[in-house]
Amino acid sequence: MTAVLLDVDTGIDDALAILTAALHDSIELVGCTIVWGNTDVAQGARNTTEVLRLVGHGDVPVAIGAAGPRDGSPARFSPEVHGDDGLGGFADRSVEPVLGGESAVELILRLSHERAGELELVAVGPLTNVAAALDADPSLPERVRHVTIMGGAALAPGNVSDAAEANIWHDPEAAQVVLDASWDLTMVGLDVTMTSLITDAHRERLAAGGAAGRFSAAILDHYLGYYEGWTGTRASGNHDALALAVAAGLVRTTLSPIVDVTVDCSHGPARGRTVAELEGEWGTWPDREGARHRVVMEVEPGFEDAMVELIASAR
Repeated sequence: MTAVLLDVDTGIDDALAILTAALHDSIELVGCTIVWGNTDVAQGARNTTEVLRLVGHGDVPVAIGAAGPRDGSPARFSPEVHGDDGLGGFADRSVEPVLGGESAVELILRLSHERAGELELVAVGPLTNVAAALDADPSLPERVRHVTIMGGAALAPGNVSDAAEANIWHDPEAAQVVLDASWDLTMVGLDVTMTSLITDAHRERLAAGGAAGRFSAAILDHYLGYYEGWTGTRASGNHDALALAVAAGLVRTTLSPIVDVTVDCSHGPARGRTVAELEGEWGTWPDREGARHRVVMEVEPGFEDAMVELIASAR
């Protein structure tokens, strides 16, 4: 069983990742830390708590972290993508999360000690919390087994600008700190998440399922509508859950070279771009000696079907 700590900015795709982590019998979800991004941290904590309680995991620790970017600039959210409440208009705003006395950084550090050598840190929002944890304890990489991020784009175009993916663009400086740390890191970016598509057929299967499935179908209606307006197709990338799946071994990567990745932290049009040193012919990029960043470009097909079935079948 894989011990997973999820760092989330709980919008619609985060909710699917949380449900998958909570329901899968090969994952032990040991905590959720909340970062700004899709919505503000207070709403993110409510959304995370609501999703966990829906599947009987209300005892998973939830801790609130950074409310805005590392550089102190104003936080920007994504209501057009995830709705004003982060869950497509279906969040229960009366939910009150049960928070301990720990901040997100404190929870990350505590779990890194308690589960030293086995903790999988999966960050699917801006990387502000993870960078802050490194600030607080630079020895953190010695205790974390692996870090997987949903973010970036190696060769694919961005989704908030021509160059940048949203999670990295929200806080490029934090992303660079995380990439610079001395741990092995896997980047699951738009190159692969936009090939793992959730469709209306998936939504219909969820709607025919139990409470978790019906909830997922409801929030996906808004998400698929946004994607239809953006891409012309009513199908969304399965971003955060795919990153979780890669981290926990629920899906096999078929092309994932280990290379060096850096972030454009300028204030020009390329801000937030992830630059991956992919060299060689298309699809045959060799690992670079001394590099620590595995960039997932392809995975075996079918994870989104398995995820939908898992959530729809939950009772």
